[in-house]
Amino acid sequence: MENFLKTRRITTVISIVVVLILSFAVGVYVGNNNRPAIDKVLGLSNKETAVTTTTDFSPFWKVWNTMNEKYPDASTITDQNRVYGAISGLVSSLNDPYSVFFGPEETKTFEEEIAGNFTGIGMEVGIKDKILTVIAPLKDTPAYRANIKSGDKILKINDQSTTEISTEEAIKLMRGPKGTSVTLTIYREGLKQPKEITIVRDIINIPTLDTEKRADGVFVIKLYSFSANSANLFRNAIKQFVDSGSDKLLLDLRGNPGGYLEASVDMGSWFLPAGKIIVTEDYGNNKPPEIYRSKGYDIFNDKLKFIILIDGGSASASEILAGAMQDNGLAKLVGTQSFGKGSVQEVVKITGDTILKITVAKWLTPKGTSISEKGLTPDYTVEITQKDIDVKKDFQLDKAVELLLKQ
Repeated sequence: MENFLKTRRITTVISIVVVLILSFAVGVYVGNNNRPAIDKVLGLSNKETAVTTTTDFSPFWKVWNTMNEKYPDASTITDQNRVYGAISGLVSSLNDPYSVFFGPEETKTFEEEIAGNFTGIGMEVGIKDKILTVIAPLKDTPAYRANIKSGDKILKINDQSTTEISTEEAIKLMRGPKGTSVTLTIYREGLKQPKEITIVRDIINIPTLDTEKRADGVFVIKLYSFSANSANLFRNAIKQFVDSGSDKLLLDLRGNPGGYLEASVDMGSWFLPAGKIIVTEDYGNNKPPEIYRSKGYDIFNDKLKFIILIDGGSASASEILAGAMQDNGLAKLVGTQSFGKGSVQEVVKITGDTILKITVAKWLTPKGTSISEKGLTPDYTVEITQKDIDVKKDFQLDKAVELLLKQ
């Protein structure tokens, strides 16, 4: 009887211990599951939010942990690359094709491009109507010689679809060592089906301008880009125009993808009195607008017959200059609708080897028209067809000359 009671007491103690252990285990399990997902992520610094927000971040961390638990190759993706991917997704929520985060590799490429040390095919691209589109091929580059046209839709780069691709990713795919090739699948209005064009990469030297005095007395300045030295070259071109004795100026900005804002302001100053608005940077509610005004070179004193040619390849600084001349009544625009790249980007250093290029403002013409909305509308619309190109007819140029000779 005594042994039985002793055994019963031992059994009772063991049962109590087991119950306590199970209760503890259940408590730990429940507590762990109810613990914020961020607390389950180990080995990361600066997990705490540094901004004032009431947003619930638990779904982000739950996805992070679920990836670790379920994705077969999760261990091959570094935590840092996950963070870069998350930042890219955050920036893409702006739905702005010109705001983009650059990881270390993309940052290096971007900085090389700014320095002018790069090889590629030589064309400016942008996102238009959510499709990767050629703004303009630069003169005497591989893309130009391959007959790439402004407005071409790029459907594939080599075998990679461009659906939902950023301009920076596209540029990266088109870049490469001199002598190597890249194949673009493009769709062009008038083609029955997409066309593949293979282009051999080369060192890109960005052209600036050409001048010509025609037999009919019209002086033509063909401006290809707003590069760092374009303002000085334009100054020389204006001197040539004055020395030529002509009063008929034709500025051809077709296929000019833009460049330096300061260059467009300097060029506009040759035609406008000091203080006249050339362009306004509208920062929305973030800060007051910044107004860029003429420096007042104004050497023509309204004694000038002036026409500007634009098309779908005229973008950015081209639209600033053309819009300023149109709004101030100094020039008529001939051609087709411009591209509509009217926003200002600022480059912000995020870490030692990453940057954020973010849109901070929109450009407005002197009359307050947003260039970003739809570009510039010409005073005289003249379309160019593929047939015109094939027979080497330039009806836009012809119309501009006709208007100048009538003035």
